[in-house]
Amino acid sequence: MNIHVVAIVVSVVIFLFVIDLVRRRKLTFKYAMGWLLVSAGAIFFAVFYHLLFFFAALLGFELPSNFIFFALFCVFVFLSLLLTVFLCQQNNRNDAMAQKIALLEFELKELKKKN
Repeated sequence: MNIHVVAIVVSVVIFLFVIDLVRRRKLTFKYAMGWLLVSAGAIFFAVFYHLLFFFAALLGFELPSNFIFFALFCVFVFLSLLLTVFLCQQNNRNDAMAQKIALLEFELKELKKKN
């Protein structure tokens, strides 16, 4: 089987798997967007593989595989940074919620003391 067909099939399977995870509410669309873009890019370059060779040569890579590894490294670093931002936002929301719960518990104790 041709490697281009394998790359297309694998990329389509990943794309559909991510969509299924979103559909079953196992993954939010906000987090799925990066993976959908990566798999769509993989499908695009698997179909139009001549563009991959062109961009690799244009950017000075001797082999297209080196360009692919570099591009994937950059994508995964970006996704890691994005997930870190989401994690920090979640931590801030958790801290705010814990403070609100502590205030509510304090007010509840004060109300019970008055009665």
